[in-house]
Amino acid sequence: MSRKHTNRKRDKCSIAANLDKASLVVTGCCIEMCPESERCERQRQKRLHRFEILVGTEKHKLPIADPNRTVKEYSRPAAGKVLSCADVLRPADVLMKTVRFLIDDIALSEMDAPWTEVYDFVFDRLRSVRQDMTIQRMGGKPCVAILELSLRFLIYTSYKLCEEPVQHFEPQINDTHVQECFNWLLGSYKLGTHPNEPEFQSLALLYNLGSAKALSYALQLPEGVRHAAPVQLAFSINRAFQERNFVRFFRLVRKLPYLQSCAIHRHLGCCHRELLRLYSQAYSSKNCRYPIELLTEIFALDSTLEATELCQRHGLVVCGDFVVFSKMSFIDQGDVTSRHTYKLVDSKLREQTIADVLHGLPWRLCTDKKAESLAITDTGKRN
Repeated sequence: MSRKHTNRKRDKCSIAANLDKASLVVTGCCIEMCPESERCERQRQKRLHRFEILVGTEKHKLPIADPNRTVKEYSRPAAGKVLSCADVLRPADVLMKTVRFLIDDIALSEMDAPWTEVYDFVFDRLRSVRQDMTIQRMGGKPCVAILELSLRFLIYTSYKLCEEPVQHFEPQINDTHVQECFNWLLGSYKLGTHPNEPEFQSLALLYNLGSAKALSYALQLPEGVRHAAPVQLAFSINRAFQERNFVRFFRLVRKLPYLQSCAIHRHLGCCHRELLRLYSQAYSSKNCRYPIELLTEIFALDSTLEATELCQRHGLVVCGDFVVFSKMSFIDQGDVTSRHTYKLVDSKLREQTIADVLHGLPWRLCTDKKAESLAITDTGKRN
């Protein structure tokens, strides 16, 4: 991981150095998703991804690249390698077309491929899109639209692949790119008005749950954005988390839409552990028997079996339908392996499709009166 982190820093420095040498901002003129020079080179070197091969030539000695499906891959800056040539840079409209192709024709397609392979391909090509944007110093609405689509995909994937082994999906690398996209996007929001800002400000708060920096930034948002229902609900959830009021926390999390639930999902294991610690102290008694069914409901777990396993994992005794809490028996197991949850995440897809989620439609929370009733004011008091 440290080597990859070092490579990312080196990449950024190389790109910055190339940009500093340029007297003018370069505007791309490549009208295809992949420059012809790269497409021919990768075809010649047999480096085409199977998603990019022309149908019917897969078994040829030299498979042919499909110009309508081949996408420029991410390229690390190297000595003597020119990244700022206009012929290989895609302008904003082509980059937007590329991102839509990656989402609609790859991520949302029903091709016979494991999602980990789909993710690796889309992840790399989205990274290449952002590289072209960086070199051209792109901003404005096209930049915002691309970053929003990219973030929805990365956040959705962080949940979808959470149970995959690290050799197939590395959450820390995905997280690094999520944070980079958030930093760029939130900075872009300062330069204009954008209709999806409340959605992504709330996503940033939930994804970075408990972060003093993220909360401080959100509290300084313009009034119209700060008072939007999605952002207010995110404030309420953050407050419940900081106050260690996990009963209210899980009650509020149930009201989040699907993508926001994916964003906060990575924190749920920590919250379950801390609530279990609190109960182990509050109900610590040999004569106290706490109903496992009630615990399942409060913790928003999917089954009493899952609640039983959670208690036993932390050293607590479960006798039949009851758990015996003891502060002396509780064992802090640290971060637990993430797992899918129906009650807090998957059940929220009943009225949406994944296409709706990745394209941000429908965004019902903005008009949800229940969310508004749970919101807090700037003083921290409930309305």
